[in-house]
Amino acid sequence: MKRRLLSVAALLAAFLAVPAGPAAAAAEVLVSQNKPVTASSSEGAGTPAGSAVDGDNGTRWSSAFAAAQWFQVDLGAATAVSRVAINWEAAYARGFQIQLSGNGSSWTTAYTTTSATGGQQSIPVTGTARYVRINLTQRALEAYGYSFWEFQVFSGSGTTNPGNGLLSYAKPARASTEQNDPQCNPCTADKAFDNDPASRWATSPTTGWVDPGWIQVDLGATAQISQVVLQWDPAYARAYQIQVSADATTWSTIFSTTTGDGLKDVVNATGTGRYVRMYGTARSSAYGYSLWEFSVYGTGGNPTAPPAKPADPVFPATRLVFADEFDGPAGSRPDGTKWTMDPGFPQNGEIQYYTPDSRNASMNGTGALVIEARKEASNGRDYTSHRMNTSNKFSVQYGRIEARVKVPKGNGLWPAFWLMGDDFLQGRPWPYNGEIDIMEVLGRNTSEAYSTLHAPAYNGAGGYGQKYPTVDLSQDFHVWAAEWDSKGIRFFLDGRQVFDANKETVENTRGPWIFDHKFYLILNLAVGGDFPGPIDASTPFPSRMLVDYVRVYQ
Repeated sequence: MKRRLLSVAALLAAFLAVPAGPAAAAAEVLVSQNKPVTASSSEGAGTPAGSAVDGDNGTRWSSAFAAAQWFQVDLGAATAVSRVAINWEAAYARGFQIQLSGNGSSWTTAYTTTSATGGQQSIPVTGTARYVRINLTQRALEAYGYSFWEFQVFSGSGTTNPGNGLLSYAKPARASTEQNDPQCNPCTADKAFDNDPASRWATSPTTGWVDPGWIQVDLGATAQISQVVLQWDPAYARAYQIQVSADATTWSTIFSTTTGDGLKDVVNATGTGRYVRMYGTARSSAYGYSLWEFSVYGTGGNPTAPPAKPADPVFPATRLVFADEFDGPAGSRPDGTKWTMDPGFPQNGEIQYYTPDSRNASMNGTGALVIEARKEASNGRDYTSHRMNTSNKFSVQYGRIEARVKVPKGNGLWPAFWLMGDDFLQGRPWPYNGEIDIMEVLGRNTSEAYSTLHAPAYNGAGGYGQKYPTVDLSQDFHVWAAEWDSKGIRFFLDGRQVFDANKETVENTRGPWIFDHKFYLILNLAVGGDFPGPIDASTPFPSRMLVDYVRVYQ
């Protein structure tokens, strides 16, 4: 989990800033910065090992161009380690171990992976060690070595919501300024307290991109604060305080940092007050301040309970809540009690027209739905295809969602099985509603597939996902599935896990997790577009996507 980092000096400053009364407590502490480091090698003088612990994401360590490498930091004394964070350069490791040692020679492995995807990783680690090492075994880029901008080791507790209640939901809020214009409509203070991670507060671009900037919440009565969780937009605070007050006039600081680095801050800080404020004093960029969520936990106050989430499924889930086996007679159309036909013009540069009357979708009489892309003129387009979904007929939050599909091969073809947040039907625009792509295959290479999430902070080409190699998927049916609960979404192909989208990891490395609400199912076959690329003379028409079944279990 990515929690806030404080140097010893910053912790002392925070403690001294607290007036008599409320007691301050630190969040997780960064213990590796500017500590002695060694490495198996360095690519050159410009990328030494020390650059990965200097607190500067513009400098990096890179190794020699070989598979077996290592990097280690000496914490100076035995330390209770809670987490390791790595900000990879493009030359990341697919396979590595995090190892702990008391003497720098005998090592215990605390974490291992052979399927890492680079980017910013946050790895929970439990153990006491003076030395922490990453043992690198498999390169993502075989022609290069390994490289990361920062390697950070943390100590201390930073568990989200340690047993106390959420006090801030739907409570009155104020801010130094608010953005409320076509670019962010609205980004008012209350949006940080609505328990909706796809809405946010932002300071006004006309008057609020200055220091200081603040946002506060009225808990309704005196409360004992135990924790504050901040989910930052990219416009985050490098320096800020968490403050409490009895009257919203006189404030006491219970937490302070000058080394904020955005994304998710879990601040364990105790204090007493009716009002809680984030008081930012140094912005991370030329923009202002913005928070997706500002959650206050503790006891007392006058809390309003947020809507309850459904219980997590127990996997393997066995209660069938939706199914279509596509067993109708040859030529019959999709079941209109389960599926909504979705005609019209597509997005993403695609060149087909989705026909409105299901003429591009029918049963084949042997237990499969055939979605067919054709070379035929319709509504000013030269190609037609089919898209259908379960909107207004079936939506689901959590469970196992699976389909058995045979995909077509051919340049420019793009079959998909995916989900859209059903608030899209009430007018929330993409990607704020969320998108879960269980399966996408590009016809130009049917020996690989994609599973991806799209949200406000990660979407389009920047979606959070995984491309994975497979057999030739056009030769037979294959089962794609997602197992989804409040902790994340795990994606499977033929029973093999191909991607794990862990909620905590996403919040700490990419942005807010917006997938704790209902979604509806979609099947379609697209032609051309930005992702699959163009068709050509070799693309077969008609091309067919076959669906044996779609099932949802809870």
